[in-house]
Amino acid sequence: MKHLFTAALIIALSSAATAQWQINPQVGATFQQITKAPDGITYAARAGVIGGADFRFGDRLFVQPGAFLGRNATYLQVADSAVSSGRIFRTNLKLKLLGGYRVVDSYQFDIRISLGPTYERVLDRNVKDTDIELDDDDFNDGLWSLDGAVGFDIGRFTLEPGASVGMSRIYNDNVAVQNINSRYVTYTITFGVNIGDDDKDDLPATP
Repeated sequence: MKHLFTAALIIALSSAATAQWQINPQVGATFQQITKAPDGITYAARAGVIGGADFRFGDRLFVQPGAFLGRNATYLQVADSAVSSGRIFRTNLKLKLLGGYRVVDSYQFDIRISLGPTYERVLDRNVKDTDIELDDDDFNDGLWSLDGAVGFDIGRFTLEPGASVGMSRIYNDNVAVQNINSRYVTYTITFGVNIGDDDKDDLPATP
């Protein structure tokens, strides 16, 4: 899948010179859940932050690569004991390559949908507010996900709720964790600004 991702990115960038384009810097919040908790463990989503930029090439149909830095949080509770609980924090770099379609494509207002693969590289992982210790050797540091989003472009400003469903297991193949099939599910909402112009073909007709 890594080779497919790389090839698609090269094709997308090679077509950028002739396509309409936009750069969309964004900041926002994340809520990250972990699925299929092992026995005795409870997970719950907590708020995190994200920032980065998407690049859109195309008009009604578009390609959307992007890069984001995030700090995600998940609540962890062990054996139903309030004493053994805390928050797992992850700092990660996410690379995106989505394809999309503008469902509404009008002057100064667009609604767009996008879907595609993303790759995350974990830069840091730790637990706070507890004495629980994590063994970094049990975790995967490179994770694939499938991302989808609905974007609203209002003038120069953007609002984009989205979701990311993990395709890679959180844990690696070490004996102690090889049967745990937990994955990340992350919900995001971002606010941003569009740089560039996809409205040049949507200008209202002059009398």
